[in-house]
Amino acid sequence: MLHPRAFKVTVVWTLALLFLGSVVHATESSLACPDWPTCFGTMVPEMSGGVFWEHLHRLVAGGLVLMFVLATWLVRREVTDRPWMFKACLAGIALLLVQSVVGGLTVIYQLPDMVSTTHLSLAFLFLSLATFLAASTHQRAPEETIEISTSVAASLRLWAAVGAGFIFLQSALGALVRHTDGGISCPDFPLCLGQVIPPLINVQITSHFFHRVFALLATLLVIGIALWVMRQEVPGIFRRLAWSAVALVVAQVALGVASVLTILAVPSVTLHTLVAATLLANLVTLSTIAGRA
Repeated sequence: MLHPRAFKVTVVWTLALLFLGSVVHATESSLACPDWPTCFGTMVPEMSGGVFWEHLHRLVAGGLVLMFVLATWLVRREVTDRPWMFKACLAGIALLLVQSVVGGLTVIYQLPDMVSTTHLSLAFLFLSLATFLAASTHQRAPEETIEISTSVAASLRLWAAVGAGFIFLQSALGALVRHTDGGISCPDFPLCLGQVIPPLINVQITSHFFHRVFALLATLLVIGIALWVMRQEVPGIFRRLAWSAVALVVAQVALGVASVLTILAVPSVTLHTLVAATLLANLVTLSTIAGRA
């Protein structure tokens, strides 16, 4: 069957698109094309400077829509015993179309904070859906078919889902920090404006401070899940996913600190978004596979 591969390609494609979108914002190329859906009135503008990044982002986004439409068609043709999967694909297509329109509105209305934040949050939501579909259709290796306790599987499914939900909310908050230009509202670390709790006088400082607080909570949650998994009799796939989640959350915190200390250098900011998205996909995969076990 081809649809499992199509879902996996969709996940990788979405991660690449999120990374590219972060590059667009970090290089201040978001309005390099002042119109939408065209760029300076054409679909084939001169690919130079900020136009290169912004228009490339649009082209890759269009490719993602086509890729997921193909995946949906494959599900329609190959899957007859799981009607929920086709419905989930239709929901994904609708989500992508809304995401595209919201992306256009960010350009037309000159990057309004909440619209831009919604645009990135919807991208993370679609990534979660695509990852769920990819993990649900993954052809399990022999070691992944080892039976585990029902209670252990249920607990792991729940806590990994809680972790994924927390990372999604943290990423949405990070999007607010990004689009309200709050990235260096706290220019020091580990303190914020020289204080443990800074004066929460505007949205930039407030969102940045709580983004740091939630980052600490997310780190503790992911480490707690991994330590719990290590104490259970589970197949190796669960241990690998749990420890990779720990590695990702530690890298994410390090990149967040680097983003502040380097005054939002492009490499650290863009990788910060990519690692957050990868961590979300990791936890969604862990929860889904636990549910299948």
